[in-house]
Amino acid sequence: MSRKQRIETRIQETLAPLYLDVVDESYMHAVPPDSESHFKLLVVSETFADVSLVERHRRLNELLADELSQGLHALTMHTWTPEEWQAKGGVPDSPPCQGGSRNADA
Repeated sequence: MSRKQRIETRIQETLAPLYLDVVDESYMHAVPPDSESHFKLLVVSETFADVSLVERHRRLNELLADELSQGLHALTMHTWTPEEWQAKGGVPDSPPCQGGSRNADA
C-alpha cells in the first residue's frame, strides 16, 4: 500500500471526513522520484467544529506520527469544517519549493 493510501485510510477511519483530498506533491521538491515525502491534505470534517486550527493540525500530526517518523517530510494541511470549506470556495495552491536541503549551504 502506498503512503498516500495509508494516509487516506487513516484519516477516513478516524475523522470520517465529508471530503478528503490527499495530494502527493513530492514531484515539486528536490527529492528522488517516488519519494512520497511531501503531501497536501484537504480534510473537511464536522469533527473540526469548535476546534482551533492548531489543535486540528496537532490531531493530524499525531494521527500520522508513524508516517512522519518514516520519511514523510512535509504536510500542507487545510483542515476545515463544512461551513469553512464552503466559504473558502477551494484549496489554495501550494507555494513553489524553495530548494530545501539543496540550498542549505547557500
